[in-house]
Amino acid sequence: MPSPLETARFGRTVERLTVTADSPARLDDVREAILASTAEVLVLRYPAEHVTWYAGLTGLGRTALFADALVYWHLVAGRGRPPEPSPDLGTRPISGAVEVEDLVDAIFSGYANHYAANPLFTAAQATAGYREWALRSAEEGHCLALHDPGTQALLGLATLDEDGPATEILLAGVVPSAQGRGLYGHLLKGVEDRALARGATRVLISTQAHNVRVQRAWSRYGFEPVRTVLTVHLLR
Repeated sequence: MPSPLETARFGRTVERLTVTADSPARLDDVREAILASTAEVLVLRYPAEHVTWYAGLTGLGRTALFADALVYWHLVAGRGRPPEPSPDLGTRPISGAVEVEDLVDAIFSGYANHYAANPLFTAAQATAGYREWALRSAEEGHCLALHDPGTQALLGLATLDEDGPATEILLAGVVPSAQGRGLYGHLLKGVEDRALARGATRVLISTQAHNVRVQRAWSRYGFEPVRTVLTVHLLR
């Protein structure tokens, strides 16, 4: 599938190919799709249980770069273990472009995702991708901020996909100056409450496998791991 936003951001044609957990696709099908693609960069994602696939991605006229392992966790909505409520913390929708961009830059600058594995892409371009992603969520009304009601200081951000029966957290984090104080759980509580209010049955979230710290926070809150997805960049 063509990715026009990434193509514009990186100045190279980018396509995405995703094999879901319930897809009947075989490695031969994936190889055929790769051979048919004319994109300079093809971002392939597939379930980690297909451990033999990576070796089969060679010999196709492309350089295969292992980019990351993405770990998905889920929470049954209503079964979270949130921290004690605090009068100094709350969550609210946020849509202002400047506020969203400032939060993204503070929270996610320097965070290494699959783009960092590709020498064709720069760290600045990757951060720009976070901004685009967050701004799109904010424009669609799917962005939540953690704030101090007294000072109105913005302390955290969560961007959401709320189109289906599950609420998926796309980005979530707390600003560096507020980290280490147990505030992340309050942000998760705000997301869970919002999911319950719209009738969602579960909350999904994912991160790179190396991000062990945040996975510990998810486990404490009540999330459980459900699957791992591998990302490979195939370069012409």
